[in-house]
Amino acid sequence: MSKYEVIIFWSEADNSFIAEVPELPGCMADGATRQEVLANLEIIIDEWLETAAALGREIPEPKGRLFYA
Repeated sequence: MSKYEVIIFWSEADNSFIAEVPELPGCMADGATRQEVLANLEIIIDEWLETAAALGREIPEPKGRLFYA
């Protein structure tokens, strides 16, 4: 399980939950349930990190909670 902040929201347009990782640009997944979107996102995070490493790009350290209500 990654330590990056995850934002989950419902998308009427997509008729699914969307999860994004603000610290990893473009890192998003979708799913029919919150559990599914989180499982899908873990795969996408791993792929994002592997791709960044292969391309020699900087991988941000997880900062924890970025936004406050």
